[in-house]
Amino acid sequence: MNKIFLFISLFIYSTAFSQELFVFTEPASNMPAKSLGFRNMNGFFFEKDNKLNYHNMPELMWGINKKWMIHAQGFISNRQEGGFETEGGSLYAKYRFFSEDAKQSHFRMALFARASKNRADIHQDEIETMGHNTGYEAGFIATKLLHKVAINSTISYERAFDNKPNYKFPPTQSNSAMNYTLSVGKLMLPKIYTSFNQTNVNLMFELIGQRLNGNQKSFLDMGPSIQFIVKSQARFDIGFRQQLYSTMERTAPNGFILKFEYLFFNVFK
Repeated sequence: MNKIFLFISLFIYSTAFSQELFVFTEPASNMPAKSLGFRNMNGFFFEKDNKLNYHNMPELMWGINKKWMIHAQGFISNRQEGGFETEGGSLYAKYRFFSEDAKQSHFRMALFARASKNRADIHQDEIETMGHNTGYEAGFIATKLLHKVAINSTISYERAFDNKPNYKFPPTQSNSAMNYTLSVGKLMLPKIYTSFNQTNVNLMFELIGQRLNGNQKSFLDMGPSIQFIVKSQARFDIGFRQQLYSTMERTAPNGFILKFEYLFFNVFK
């Protein structure tokens, strides 16, 4: 009976949610309840002097139940003198408060929050608590799945503080911002689903923007990506982020993202 239940759970997870696991943003849906996951993100971004800016962000994820999930993430990069350094980390929580299900479609809404600690230098106008700034972010996510196409949108408020112990937030810069995203993903393969052993292939296109509250500076990026989900547990993402426009100072806006993720189902009984 347990094996039958596990198969059904994996089948539902793979067919209903695979194409809404976005590369640059989080969907309103949660990972399966009582599961653990490990994710590792590698960012390769190019600074103006062609220096390669590398960020590694290992992440542990816990699906508490169908409504709650939490992430713990570390920040490692080569930006500081002397090679790779651990610069900080963050805690992320998501609460899914609305679900509407129909045949081959559903609609989800969720609230999320992130709190981060970072000790790296503050080197740009852009506020990013996932890897650059000490601070917090809180926002709203809505996701619509219709057969093989998923549409996802987020809006959030983000606030930055001093990167202690050595770096104060510059008083000439805005320390808060509004973020907004729009993502579209489509399940390309398999054409017909027969087993959770089949590899799913998803194509995605995302828009990521920010507007600073203090001085109204803003940017907009695009992020095309491809995603592979193997046996409903292993996930590989390849994405490219390209700045479309910006009125703020950004050190390294363009580059590649490589992600690996693995889920362990029913870890907690």
